Amino acid sequence: MGAKTAITLRPYGDGDFELLRATLGVPEMTQFLGGPESPEKLSQRHQRYVALQEKGENRMFVILAGAEQQAVGTIGYWEHEYEGEPAWETGWAVLPAWQGHGLASQATREVIARLRTEGSRRYLFAYPTVENLASNGVCRKAGFKLLGPEPGEYPKGNKITFNVWRYDLAASSD
Repeated sequence: MGAKTAITLRPYGDGDFELLRATLGVPEMTQFLGGPESPEKLSQRHQRYVALQEKGENRMFVILAGAEQQAVGTIGYWEHEYEGEPAWETGWAVLPAWQGHGLASQATREVIARLRTEGSRRYLFAYPTVENLASNGVCRKAGFKLLGPEPGEYPKGNKITFNVWRYDLAASSD
């Protein structure tokens, strides 16, 4: 097995629309998310992601990997509520050419480290569909606890079953 590919995270910015289109605008990357987003939805999402850097606690990052720190995906976290309690939710996307190298797991552990330091909420949640084995593996590798499957919709009108994964940010880290 080769050496681990180093990653860094940088804030999502104005110039990252093509990366967003390559992750959420194509069937290959959105098979578990109800299909590609329309150009209008992508443009709206891009503007929301850029605005996250200017206000509030929610964040979106670009995952940079390799010697040249190439943009290979995105990860973020945002305010969430679970059973009436404030929490965080996270989600990620890694381009196909970079999948299978542990980059999403590394990025998720980096988000966990940032949120532990921030300290405003106890839990971080992730909701991959039960069929998305790769994203469920990311949760497992990053140390999340599987709470179980739940029915839902994403996007609205598209019925799915997702796994509820929870990470306790207050627990001691290994």
